[in-house]
Amino acid sequence: MHDLLTSYFWHGDTLRSRSVSGIVHAALLDVPEPPARLVADWQREIATNVLLEPGDVEPMPLARARTRWPDYAQCVQAMSGWLGTLGLPASLLPASDVALMACRGARYHHDGAQYGGAAFCNLFLSEDKGLDVHFPVTDHRIPLTRGTALLFDTGQPHAVVPRGSDHGFDAADFPSSLDRTQLFLTWELSIEDAQVARLLGVGFNVDPVTASRLGEEQVWVNGEPAEVCASSGRWRSAE
Repeated sequence: MHDLLTSYFWHGDTLRSRSVSGIVHAALLDVPEPPARLVADWQREIATNVLLEPGDVEPMPLARARTRWPDYAQCVQAMSGWLGTLGLPASLLPASDVALMACRGARYHHDGAQYGGAAFCNLFLSEDKGLDVHFPVTDHRIPLTRGTALLFDTGQPHAVVPRGSDHGFDAADFPSSLDRTQLFLTWELSIEDAQVARLLGVGFNVDPVTASRLGEEQVWVNGEPAEVCASSGRWRSAE
C-alpha cells in the first residue's frame, strides 16, 4: 500500500489541500534537434554563469534562446498536440508559465513546497545520455532523450539518475569528464484546472483543517510533515 500524500498549496491568499497524484504521463515526441549555435550558447552559459553541480536543476535564459531557435514554436506545437491526445485543450500551454531548465542529474526531491498548485509538463531537448527520470514511490522510470515528454504532479518525488541505477542518486555518477547535462522546457499547468485535475486524478479539500493552520506550501505523508531523502527518494519525518 502506498503512503497517503497530501499537498497544501496556495489558492490566492489561503492554503488549500489536495491529494497527490501518482499518475505519470509520458511520450516520445518528434521534435527537431536544437541548432548547433544554440547548443554552443547553452554550453557557454553553463560553463560561465550557471555552474551546474551534480544534482542541480537550474534555470536558463529562455528569451535569448528563442532568438536563436527557429524551431521553438514546433516544439510547443508538438507538446500541445500530445496534450490534446490526453484530452487537454490547445489553449492550455500558451496560458501557462514556461521556463528553460538545465540539470546534471537531479537529486530526489518534490516541488510541492514551491509549486504545489501546479502540474509539471516537461519536454527534454538533449540527446540520450543514459539517464532516466525515476519516480521512486510508483517506480516509474522514463528514459530521457530528445523528445521525451512528461506530465506529472509536482508533489510526487522524482530524480534524474543513470539508466538502470539501483543505488539512487550519487554525485559520483556525474563526473565533470562526462557530459550528462540535460536541457528541457517546463510548463506549469494549474492543478486546479478541472481537466488537468481529472487527468491526474487529483481530489481537493482532503484536509481543510490542517490547511487552515499552516503558513506555507508543503507535502505531508500519512498525516505528518515529511521530506524526501535526496539520495534514496524515500520519505522521512521532517526535522
